[in-house]
Amino acid sequence: MHTRFRHRRKPTFDGALLGGLALALCGAAWAQGPPINSKAQQAAPTAFAAADPRPLLSWGAGDGKSYLVPALDILGFDFLLNQFDRNLLDRKVYGSDASSFSHNLTHSWVVDDDPFAINQFGHPYQGSIYHGFARSAGLDYWTSAAYTVGGSLLWELAGETDPPSINDQFTTGIGGSLLGEPLFRMASLLLESRPGRRPNRWREIGAAALSPSLGFNRWAHGERFDGVFRSQDPAVFTRLALGANLNGRVKTNVTIPGADGAEPTPQSFQRGEGAADFTIAYGLPGKPGYRYDRPFDYFHFQFTATSASIFENVISRGLLYGSDYARGDNYRGVWGLYGNYDYIAPQIFRVSSTGVGLGSTGQLWLSKRWAYQGTALAGAGYGSAGSIRGAGDRDYHNGITPQALLASRLIFSDRAALELELRDYYVSGLASKETGGSENIARAEASLTLRVYKLHGIALKYAYSQRDAHYPDLPNTHQSVAAISLGYSYLGQTRFGAVDWRPKQDGGP
Repeated sequence: MHTRFRHRRKPTFDGALLGGLALALCGAAWAQGPPINSKAQQAAPTAFAAADPRPLLSWGAGDGKSYLVPALDILGFDFLLNQFDRNLLDRKVYGSDASSFSHNLTHSWVVDDDPFAINQFGHPYQGSIYHGFARSAGLDYWTSAAYTVGGSLLWELAGETDPPSINDQFTTGIGGSLLGEPLFRMASLLLESRPGRRPNRWREIGAAALSPSLGFNRWAHGERFDGVFRSQDPAVFTRLALGANLNGRVKTNVTIPGADGAEPTPQSFQRGEGAADFTIAYGLPGKPGYRYDRPFDYFHFQFTATSASIFENVISRGLLYGSDYARGDNYRGVWGLYGNYDYIAPQIFRVSSTGVGLGSTGQLWLSKRWAYQGTALAGAGYGSAGSIRGAGDRDYHNGITPQALLASRLIFSDRAALELELRDYYVSGLASKETGGSENIARAEASLTLRVYKLHGIALKYAYSQRDAHYPDLPNTHQSVAAISLGYSYLGQTRFGAVDWRPKQDGGP
């Protein structure tokens, strides 16, 4: 297939991801890959890879699938996590037994007051482990999501002595699948990046870092589930960026009261910070023959870490159910129901949401050298935002959260890309523990990336975040922070990711 911008014919999941693994959600204790078990396999790995006659669409539900293996995985994981927490963190909270299980089973659920990072990131990541156990055992997305909900339910009832939490069940059970699926897909794509050859040790380590549960099942069961590690060869864009942020403008009209109730104390803020960002767009529309039959056949994932906040952004959105479409010769797109998990924390405030929405992602060729990619999405979820000070022990607010996203990327040949992204979250008072009150979080990002040499480039980025909070018992709060960053950018083999679906004679250069 002809591709513009001198793309290689088959995009690979290469060094951009390998570099990003060091910044990804590293929890990998199982980096050991399965050995090659037979002399025949050692002598002819390519023949063995080509011998599997199953069609690509059986990926995720292959002959080696098991319903028992992930159930045992989840039981063992919850037991070990409980023992770790019980012995090293808090024996009172995690000293669960038959009596606490019976009590939790028969009493009402609550909305808990755990710290924001635990509820909005720790619990979804725990859910992603459950999801990965099921996916790496050959089960499809929806079945794996059911296992994730079940694993969360088991933990809420038996993992702690505290009453089971409604918000934890939501963020772990649902947010865990929306976060876990892209991690599983990225790990799988990394393992299959070299067709006909077994992945080397670094790819095994990288895949286990992205999806520890996948790494564990590969170590524990060898090649039993190898059939699940197949994509449909999606069009992929990857980018790793390393640089420094200068937070040049910070405004707030609220302060944190001092402990003695006298003079207020300003919030601490770090103006200069190192930053690392990894982005992947998977299943970009327009590739001939690529189909959107399974949840997350299209997804976008971004992870940002800074020296001031290890997890500043973790953003995931994927097409749960939808279809591709075309308009004329120059536009290709997908539309449907998206699922999203967002965690954004630019130092002075933070917002997180797990939700669904209707939207579309597409690409338009403006000319032979200019391409435009964009996403529009609107929906609702259950979100949290803060900081709230002086309202008990908790510094955030939960509620039903309408939200919207506009994202665009203007690509010039394989030389440059200009990106703009606008997000808005309204954390309402509906389904909230607080009596009244709401928060509105808006975030805008603009960036310019120039490719300088091969896959290496420079990137200039500006980000602006704003929070407006209104509560009956607290002063109205307006906070904003703006940051500008300059750094190094490493692109994947598809450069800026423009997808060319037209044959050369129909308009290719």
